[in-house]
Amino acid sequence: MHQYLAAIGFKHTLHSERELELLLDNLYHTGDERIAVREDEGRAYLEIVKRFGPHIGIRLYGEMDAHGFHRTYYFPYFEGTGITSSEELSVEMQADGHGYLAMLDDGRIGVSLIYYLLNQGQYHKAYPLGVMDETHPATTLSALSSGGAILLPIDGKDELKQQAEERDEYYRRHDALVLAARNGSEEAMESLTLEDMDTYAMLSRRMQYEDVLTIVDTYFMPYGLQSDQYQIMGTILFYANVRNSLTGEKLVQLTVECNGMTFDVCINREDLLGDPETGRRFKGNIWLQGRIAFQE
Repeated sequence: MHQYLAAIGFKHTLHSERELELLLDNLYHTGDERIAVREDEGRAYLEIVKRFGPHIGIRLYGEMDAHGFHRTYYFPYFEGTGITSSEELSVEMQADGHGYLAMLDDGRIGVSLIYYLLNQGQYHKAYPLGVMDETHPATTLSALSSGGAILLPIDGKDELKQQAEERDEYYRRHDALVLAARNGSEEAMESLTLEDMDTYAMLSRRMQYEDVLTIVDTYFMPYGLQSDQYQIMGTILFYANVRNSLTGEKLVQLTVECNGMTFDVCINREDLLGDPETGRRFKGNIWLQGRIAFQE
């Protein structure tokens, strides 16, 4: 968790568990937003949000009863902008009870995408039994990065624009094939298999005389042991330099297009190698988070 606290600007301030405990205790009294959901036996589920800058902060969770507030878990967060996907998803609580994971079936990635749910208080309030009846709500993905680097683009702007248009057309066709395959279409399954074989043959041929980063301009793949952590490489569409309002540490917030999906990434400036610019590529390790737009 410490590397992701660093991503929102606590890289040099929390040197001990005691300092972290003091910060979390202070958040209970100074939180900017609270969501309370009444439970049985006089208890209440409580979410406290404390902001430390644009779209960044810490979320605190626990139970309130006659004896006071009992903290169960917390996490640093970064809220993205826009809508990343409206594909089918499901939500489940983690085995240790410390938060919710959402699984998004988006054909642009090729596998089920798992992310850590940000607006857990809203989810708990909307679905106290933990069963979500919405299957295709709007999802806004975001990510905290523990480390990354800026890479140069492969080609010029005109060629990049053409490549982006070609990728959009490819993902539209690919999504249609994946959906058809899930519905049992043997023709779609065969087309996907042949597509994978062609891609493998192309990579094998070009790898003999080209660097992999000149062949692959974007990727999204699992990283490490946690199911919601990934390694990505994507094109920077926008970036902003911000600061943590409490610590003053410099952060970089990037809007990245990766595998046809657009989402935001926040990283501590000290953990980012190179200078971000629109059109360049970001490569890094991320903790994927997401916010679901629940119906009122």
